[in-house]
Amino acid sequence: MSILVVGSVAFDSVETPSGKRDKALGGSANYFSISASYFSEVKLVGVVGQDFPKEHIDFLQSKRIDTAGLQVTNGDTFHWSGHYMNDLNEAETLATELNVFAEFDPTLPESYCNAETVFLANIDPDLQLKVLEQVKNPKMVAMDTMNFWITSKKEPLLKVISKVGLLFVNDMEAQMLTGESNIVKAAKAIQAMGPNNVVIKRGEYGALLFSGDEMAFTPALPLAEVTDPTGAGDTFAGGFLGVVDKEGGIHNADVARRALIAGTAMASYVVQGFSFDGTKNLSPDDIITRWSQIKSLSDVRDDLRLGS
Repeated sequence: MSILVVGSVAFDSVETPSGKRDKALGGSANYFSISASYFSEVKLVGVVGQDFPKEHIDFLQSKRIDTAGLQVTNGDTFHWSGHYMNDLNEAETLATELNVFAEFDPTLPESYCNAETVFLANIDPDLQLKVLEQVKNPKMVAMDTMNFWITSKKEPLLKVISKVGLLFVNDMEAQMLTGESNIVKAAKAIQAMGPNNVVIKRGEYGALLFSGDEMAFTPALPLAEVTDPTGAGDTFAGGFLGVVDKEGGIHNADVARRALIAGTAMASYVVQGFSFDGTKNLSPDDIITRWSQIKSLSDVRDDLRLGS
């Protein structure tokens, strides 16, 4: 079992009501990889500049993440700056310095082409298509996207969507993509575009999965304190696909529900610290405990009885 992820490897400068962190390790590929690494082996494809510290690469490798696909080129690493001072559900971007990421050309090492699970993180749809041309026979291809690509590159985006088995979007993106204001109708419209499985992320309100004709829901774990929501969506996707890869695919509703809860558990840890403070040192017991807490929120053993 192995998971291939292609996405950004970055520095994040973030400010929230809990504090501030400057040039911390970030990027969609990293958030996904650290989360997924607790469940399966991960092969990472991305690009960094010569300013990227070796200690960060060592950290990724210590989590059984294969970095043979991480390109190191002349220039500076992608740097994003933002804050959540007014709303923890949405970041305000202060600066986006693409640097070497602007010329990113994802070329897979030969050993990566047989990955059984593929995650196309939020990057240009043309690059996502290029990755799909290089993988051989994956059991599951999943992707993420964002409103920018929906409005600026909808045609190539729809082409990618038609080729994947699972799409991760939030409720706003689902509505933008389909024109449907109702989440259920939007999910069905996305399924008609190609993917049999659609996950709609709703932040603190949980996540919905539409798989064929079945639907599953997992509530988010209520937390007394949220330090930094950056990377929560990619961390969720890492936990979700980690379970899917381990199970060999979404074979039934039970697998889907386990994956939803695992993704939610991993996301609940990452938001409790800056960068990877919340996820870098988790034990199997930590994950199982958090998984059980989330499961218990809607786990009712007895049937409902009505009447006298």
